[in-house]
Amino acid sequence: MSHEQVSIRTHDGDCPAHVFTPARAGRWPAVIFYMDGLGIRPTLFSMGQRLADSGYVVLLPDLFYRAGRYEPMDPKKIFAMGDFRAALGYLFQSTDNHRAAADTQAFLAWLDRRDDVTGSKVGTTGYCMGGAISLTVAGTFPERIAGAASFHGGNLAIDTELSPHLLAPKMKGRIYVAGADQDNSYPLEMAERLENALSAAGADHRCEIYAGALHGWTMTDFPPSIYNEAAAERHWGELLALFKGSLG
Repeated sequence: MSHEQVSIRTHDGDCPAHVFTPARAGRWPAVIFYMDGLGIRPTLFSMGQRLADSGYVVLLPDLFYRAGRYEPMDPKKIFAMGDFRAALGYLFQSTDNHRAAADTQAFLAWLDRRDDVTGSKVGTTGYCMGGAISLTVAGTFPERIAGAASFHGGNLAIDTELSPHLLAPKMKGRIYVAGADQDNSYPLEMAERLENALSAAGADHRCEIYAGALHGWTMTDFPPSIYNEAAAERHWGELLALFKGSLG
């Protein structure tokens, strides 16, 4: 496992981040991995390394850096709390799609300075809140983002200026969106609205709903009632195909 901890200076401060690289030496395309709402923790490290092992330099930034230090969370304990959003609200309020996109300007510049990164095109993937950020970044930096994925992302097409679907006309990279058919943060009417926006914009995209999946199905540290191994492996296949086709 090649895992490096770094700090990246953004407009709002120093953002801790984790970098994962293939075991063998070389130069690789870069991917930015946008975390879910439960923050940086070992499961995301395993996912970052699995992606890196397929031939990418993977950057996993801690998007909650504005809120200060926090202890790694145990999702099973968090879900057992009931209203976990109330307890973690200060973290969620410390970032949003636009602030994370502004941070990404610094992330891209940092990746550009690495000797093991090849090319200027970058991929993005995101989970839960990170899914919306991944799509927002694709529309904010269209000349840089060759492929962007969202998995169980929420609020992808809503009536606020933060909604990623508003940026569809600016997206130039390949887009892949996978939602769950049991997810209140991405109901079928929202999925249809996003699909219509991407189609109207002429974006190269594919949107799917995973039958039998719940919000968070990719996360191995979620309760067994949520983590879905078959759907998670399907997600890996789609993600790697997206990056192989867009980044090489």
